[in-house]
Amino acid sequence: MRDFEELVAEGAAADVGGWGFGWLDGRATEERPPWGYARLLADRLRTARVALDIDTGGGEIIGGMPVLPPRMVVTEGWPPNAERARERLPAAEVVEVAPGAPLPFGDGEFDLVSSRHPVTPDFPEIARVLAPGGTYFGQHVGPGSAFELIEWFLGPVPRHGRDPEREAAAARDAGLDVVRLETARCRMEFSDVGAVVWILRRCVWWVPDFSVERYHDELRRMDAHIRENGSFVAHSTRTLLEARRMGIDGGH
Repeated sequence: MRDFEELVAEGAAADVGGWGFGWLDGRATEERPPWGYARLLADRLRTARVALDIDTGGGEIIGGMPVLPPRMVVTEGWPPNAERARERLPAAEVVEVAPGAPLPFGDGEFDLVSSRHPVTPDFPEIARVLAPGGTYFGQHVGPGSAFELIEWFLGPVPRHGRDPEREAAAARDAGLDVVRLETARCRMEFSDVGAVVWILRRCVWWVPDFSVERYHDELRRMDAHIRENGSFVAHSTRTLLEARRMGIDGGH
């Protein structure tokens, strides 16, 4: 393994734009949830007429779909990611929407709304833009994701986070019928300290004040841990949530 300073410098200099994690290939792994979100989303997009993907990042997930509906719209709140999405998704409409802002679409405009790892799912807005009988299909970050890694740098922190049951209740309160709710705990493994630097720069909410200089000592300890044990292990949690907007007569 290369020396500490070289690995850290490499992780600090690498591009962290978009939602792709290809830079970590060969340096880190994350177990995937058992349901196969991309495959399930592809099945739903094949039959959709008008679809919306929220918080699309650089369009990585939608760009990998084999078939898109006649009208495909995606939203993204970070301008550099939105530009990547425009390049990756020439057949889609890319709309920049600031986090927390209302969706700039009409009532009942979409028969499918999807999101992989939305920043904060706004179920009243999702329900508003869904047509009667339309579906919301999302994979969310669950509670306690990556806390082993977070606490290495910050020490013990309250293990709060997104609660699947609270999210399902929020969807129901917005008038949606939750038809599927599953959770999974997935193993994450980091093989060098450069991968840790990169992921902390990418997922800035994990250690909000992270910099190599500020956390140099913790990174040194992390490097020693990986060299002694072969890797650093943490766990992510994921939630699969599918909900439908009831029809005008109250049915599905």
